[in-house]
Amino acid sequence: MCGIVGVFGTPFSFQEVYQGLLLLQHRGQDAAGILSYDFDSKNFHHYKELGLVSDVFSPEILAGFSGQMAIAHTRYATVGPKNPIDSKRDIQPMTTNYPHGIGMVHNGNIVNYFDLKNHLQNEKRRHLFSNSDLEVLLNILSDGLKDKENIHHFDKFQNSVKALFDQAKGGFSVLGILADQGLFAFRDPHGIRPLILGERKLTVEEMAAHPAHFGKSYCLSSESNSLNFLGYDVVRDLAPGEILFIDNLGEIFSSTDYSKTRNIQPKSCMFEYVYFANPESVLEEKSVYSARLDFGKNLAGEVQKLIDSGEISPDLVVPIPETSRVAAISLSENLKIPYREVLIKNRYIQRSFILNTQASRNRAVQLKLTAIASEIRGKNILLLDDSIVRGTTSKRIIEMVKEAGANEVYFATTCPPIRYPCYYGVDFPDPKELVASSRSTEEVQDYLGATKLIYLSEASLIKSIGKESLCMACVNGCYPVDVSSAQKFQDMRSLHRE
Repeated sequence: MCGIVGVFGTPFSFQEVYQGLLLLQHRGQDAAGILSYDFDSKNFHHYKELGLVSDVFSPEILAGFSGQMAIAHTRYATVGPKNPIDSKRDIQPMTTNYPHGIGMVHNGNIVNYFDLKNHLQNEKRRHLFSNSDLEVLLNILSDGLKDKENIHHFDKFQNSVKALFDQAKGGFSVLGILADQGLFAFRDPHGIRPLILGERKLTVEEMAAHPAHFGKSYCLSSESNSLNFLGYDVVRDLAPGEILFIDNLGEIFSSTDYSKTRNIQPKSCMFEYVYFANPESVLEEKSVYSARLDFGKNLAGEVQKLIDSGEISPDLVVPIPETSRVAAISLSENLKIPYREVLIKNRYIQRSFILNTQASRNRAVQLKLTAIASEIRGKNILLLDDSIVRGTTSKRIIEMVKEAGANEVYFATTCPPIRYPCYYGVDFPDPKELVASSRSTEEVQDYLGATKLIYLSEASLIKSIGKESLCMACVNGCYPVDVSSAQKFQDMRSLHRE
């Protein structure tokens, strides 16, 4: 899972994608990069590095950019080696000069990446320089465009992308630049990974800086919060399998027939609502904040049954910062049990779920949370978290609350048990890493050390999000995209990590 943003039509495009990345920092903390293109000088400007967005881009580096269109990426690594020298090769954006100047960023995973990589190397004689599946997509697209004249003609461009859809299996959203032609975007045929289009009128300052422009600027982003911050009105989510092109005159071309003609069903990722997306964002016309309120409301109905039966008797509802806070407020209100934030977070520590090793996640838990013993001692505490993936973080938090003097500790989560790997961009492709993959609820409860473990049901999750067209493969094992190559993906990913 990563964050991507692209801007077309303003002479300050590179500044806007930088600001947009800051709003998408929660989607990846490994690396960041920006690529811009200047129609006047016909030059690309490119910079990328390991680190947080604000650390990668100093004012001096940003001053070296120019251009009327730009794309940017903040990385959360799910494939490739972890040592700094090799991982630098995987940072996005990525570019190629053949057959045209092309730059791309993407969010997601290609499940059959290693098969495609072997095909490109052995059949197409392409030498690949990274372990990133984006490089495979970039080569497939460039290969499809090499025999096309006037590639800005949308019919020819979309045929090349459709050929990519036929080959690449996974969940992905892509933004790209074609030198001197325009900005393009496409979303995987099931729409697993999000991508949203926005537009705004250019300011007087922008028009004065480049009077030849046509009066509008466009932005595409993984989430609507960055569009809102940059002053763009949300036009719509790109449809599953949609191919979009904004040409150098500012005209928009779009095709949505790939998924429709093949009767491919939409399957947007439910984990966006549970964990990844910013609560300010709206995905597929559903407010993330509203979904999380409903998580708490619907979970309250399930918890109340346990209270009525005498199985649990919570004195406080306590969120595990940050993602579960909204749901915990709703849970507290519906149960009429006091809400208290007695786990205090050090805000300078990374999100532990997306750290690379279990040792780093354990250290992060110890650093990032402090329990207020005076408010916990002698009480029955109902902890709420967004999800339980590997379980070690949850186990340590329960231990911490017990050490602070809690009488009983109940643990609730706004996600059903995660029993199956994700191969579409969330970093748990190995079932051995999932605490619930081979354990019953009671066994997970014992492993965590909780007095009672309470999962939100699948039905309540669907009801809260308000749509049934969701990818819930990590919960129910129903994969919308072919995962026959998943074992190779999992084995190679483990080898890279080692």
